[in-house]
Amino acid sequence: MIRRRVTVLGSTGSVGSSTLDLMEQAEATGTGAFEVEALTGGANIGRLAEQAKRWKPRLAVTADPARLNDLRDALAGTGIEVAAGEAAIVEAATRPSDWIMASIVGAAGLKSAWAAADTGAILALANKESLVCCGPALIERVGRAGGKLIPVDSEHSAIFQVFPADAPERVSKLVLTASGGPFRQVSRERMASATPEQAVAHPNWSMGAKISVDSATMANKGLEMIEAAYLFGMTEDRIDVVVHPESIIHSLVEYVDGSTLAQMGAPDMRTPIACALAWPERIAWPAPRLDLPALGRLTFEAPDVERFPALDLARQALKTGGAAPAVFNAANEVAAFAFLDRKLAFLNIAAVVAETLERATKAGMVFGSGDACGAALSVDAEARQMARSIIAGLANAA
Repeated sequence: MIRRRVTVLGSTGSVGSSTLDLMEQAEATGTGAFEVEALTGGANIGRLAEQAKRWKPRLAVTADPARLNDLRDALAGTGIEVAAGEAAIVEAATRPSDWIMASIVGAAGLKSAWAAADTGAILALANKESLVCCGPALIERVGRAGGKLIPVDSEHSAIFQVFPADAPERVSKLVLTASGGPFRQVSRERMASATPEQAVAHPNWSMGAKISVDSATMANKGLEMIEAAYLFGMTEDRIDVVVHPESIIHSLVEYVDGSTLAQMGAPDMRTPIACALAWPERIAWPAPRLDLPALGRLTFEAPDVERFPALDLARQALKTGGAAPAVFNAANEVAAFAFLDRKLAFLNIAAVVAETLERATKAGMVFGSGDACGAALSVDAEARQMARSIIAGLANAA
C-alpha cells in the first residue's frame, strides 16, 4: 500500500482534481492511503470546500483574498484552517508533506513550486512555467534539499519512465509526441478566424482553457521541448516532435544503439499522476486499459511549422538560452489569454510571441542578480508588459 502525506497546489484545476480523484480510487481499491496537509485553489470556492470536506486538510487556501470569508463560511465547524492570497499559497507549499503536487497554471504557480522545491518532498510538477523559466535552478534546488522532481506532463512522464537516469550517455534523442490539437488538419486561412470555443475543443484530452489554447497553437509542445532539455540534459538538436493524433504513445527515447523505447497508455492524466504519486513503486487503480486491436492502427506525421510557428519560436528560444525561454513563456501566456478574452486573433498569438522575443533580444533582457525565482519573475513581468504593448498596438491598428 502506498502511503503519502500530500499537499495539492491548484487542487480545483484539471490536474489537481484528477490527483484527488486518483487518490479516491486508490483508497477505494485498498492500494493507497493518504493524509492531506494542504489544498489550494482559485476562485472556485464551492469545489475547494467540497474537496476540503472530503479530505480534511489542515489548511485550505484560496488565491483570491476577496473570497476568504466565503471559504471560511463554507468550512465553518470543520476545524480546517483557512487562508487567502499569494503568500498563503507559498506558505502552504512549505507545509510538512512528503509529496507535493504543483499544478497551479501559469507564472502564478512559480513562487509556490519554488517554495515546495526546498522542502525535501517529492515534487510532482505539472506547472510548465517553473521549468521553462528557471528549470536548472529549480532542479538543483530540489536535489539540494534531498527531494525528487517527477514530471507530470504525460510526455515528460513517458520519458521519465524509460530514460536511463544513471546512464544518460546511452540516449541519442528524445521524441515528444503531439496530438496536433483541434486544428491539426485545418488550413491557415480557417485558423485565422478560429474562436476560443473551437480552440479549447481538444480531440483527446480534457484540460483547462489556457493549456487547450497552447495545444491548438502547439506552443505547449514548444514549452515541453524546453522542459525536456532541462529535465533530461538534452540540447535542442536532440529533441524532436512528431504528431501522433491518437495520443497513445506519449513520448519516445531513442538509444545510441538504434533501440527506441516508448511509453503507451490511454489519454488520461491520472496515469502520469499515478506514476508520480507512487514513485518508485506502482499503484493499482481502475486505470483505462489499452485495447490495441480496437485501436487498429497508430499514425504519425511531421508537425507543420508553417501553420504552427510557435514550435520554431520555442526552439529558437531554447537555442538562445538565458532569459529567452522565460520571455517565450510570458508572451505566450499573455497572448493566449488575450485570445480567450477575444482581444487577439488566433494567428496573432504566435506573432505576439515572435515580436516580444525580438524586442527582448534588442533590449538585451537578461536575468538579474539574486535568486533564480526572483530573477525569472522580473523577466516575466517585463516580457508581459512588452507583449501587452504589442497586443494594444495590434488593436489600435485594426
